[in-house]
Amino acid sequence: MTVPHEDPDAIRARLAALRDGDLPTHGGRTLAYVYDSGIAEADALGREALASYGATNGLDPTAFPSLLAMERDLVAFAKPLFHAPGGAVGTVTSGGTESVLLAVQTARDAHPEIERPAMVVPSSIHAAFHKAAHYFGVERITVPVDAGTLRADAAAIGDALAAHAGRVVLVAASAPSYAHGVVDPIPEIAELASQHGVRFHVDACIGGWVLPWLERDGLVQHPWDFSVEGVTSISADLHKYAYTPKGVSLLLHGSPDLRRPQFFASADWPGYTMLNATLQSTKSGGPLAAAWAVVSYFGDAGYHALARTAYDGSRALVEGIDRIEHLALASQPDTTLVAIATDDTCDVFTISDAMLARGWFVQPQMAYAGIPATLHLTVSAATAPIVGDFLRALQESVDEAVAAGPIEVDPQLRAAAAAIDPATLDDAAFDGLLSLAGLAGGDAGAASSVTLPEQMAPVNALLDAAPSGLREAMLVAFLDRLTRSQ
Repeated sequence: MTVPHEDPDAIRARLAALRDGDLPTHGGRTLAYVYDSGIAEADALGREALASYGATNGLDPTAFPSLLAMERDLVAFAKPLFHAPGGAVGTVTSGGTESVLLAVQTARDAHPEIERPAMVVPSSIHAAFHKAAHYFGVERITVPVDAGTLRADAAAIGDALAAHAGRVVLVAASAPSYAHGVVDPIPEIAELASQHGVRFHVDACIGGWVLPWLERDGLVQHPWDFSVEGVTSISADLHKYAYTPKGVSLLLHGSPDLRRPQFFASADWPGYTMLNATLQSTKSGGPLAAAWAVVSYFGDAGYHALARTAYDGSRALVEGIDRIEHLALASQPDTTLVAIATDDTCDVFTISDAMLARGWFVQPQMAYAGIPATLHLTVSAATAPIVGDFLRALQESVDEAVAAGPIEVDPQLRAAAAAIDPATLDDAAFDGLLSLAGLAGGDAGAASSVTLPEQMAPVNALLDAAPSGLREAMLVAFLDRLTRSQ
């Protein structure tokens, strides 16, 4: 059979041209979204496995037993790292958000008798928990973090547990928090969760493949995993500091009984009996195989070296930041994540643009509940050797931002934004807001015409000034228009 087709080389060329506009995934100059070990052989091996298993389907482990074997191997590798009990069980998911969603869904479904289930989380918890609350109808009871350390306030969590006794199905905390890189007081929170008979999930999505090895070197201040009585589940992403292709995460439960409500089965239709351990049914086995290959490549000793390289790089970065006038750490980082704030001579949004112009991507984070806007820096093993280059670019960017001065949002515009109820806005109003923010091309009302300006600092400053509800609505409107067909 002859099937008409395009020239494969032309398609490859188009792919390469499309890729030219993306951030670099290797080289250590992108300090968010991607994680680079700096080991080319590991990257090549992961891509080979990804392609080799791309057509397999994780829907049915009896049809592709190789996927089941690799999942078991990854869980077995992780269990001693997290001091898991012998009966602990685990599931490979598509990423940290799916692991979190499943942890919340499992806690909810473990208590079908609770009509209005709730979870108690610190304000620093990852937004994936907000998504889980929205999807699964679990009320999110958020308590503030300690203003000085930005860690979860265990006493406040205890108060919330007492105030909502009988409704709380889950408590969660971070190891570390994404926004500020600090590990929450896991032992204190675990004790409170145990006292109230509530499950306790540790979100170690970004720290789970670093903390075990730092712990061996005496660099972890307090226990954070299953070694703490009361911790019932842990999530840890492999596509972060295990340096595997995206997207793979692990969700571990302390026992099969704790995990059982996670499973979904349905035989009440004429097709095959649906049986799932994750949110997805059909899913490519490629990411799982790639993770298995890369974890097998590095092994325990390799990850120990990579974790120390990234950690030592983050310490060098912290020391360099201390020497740059107008910058300060938002908190003293516990692992490999660093958050930087500025004084009133400049702003992080202008610095972010200036760094991008110098070939470095750093992630601006908006102000929240009295916590100033910050720059988020994820230090991977590939970044560590070039920290000196990064600091020179950062110094130049700070100098540029100070010379320009902080971006000022018009007070009347700020007041108007605070007064807007996003629920009352229609498409035309959102088009006008997007145009005002610099995110719309052409006239207001050109709903399908959106663009990213060359300088994001004014846009980010305006979004930073907007209440969170309006900010969310504006960004949803932007994404909606960005993804419409032209």
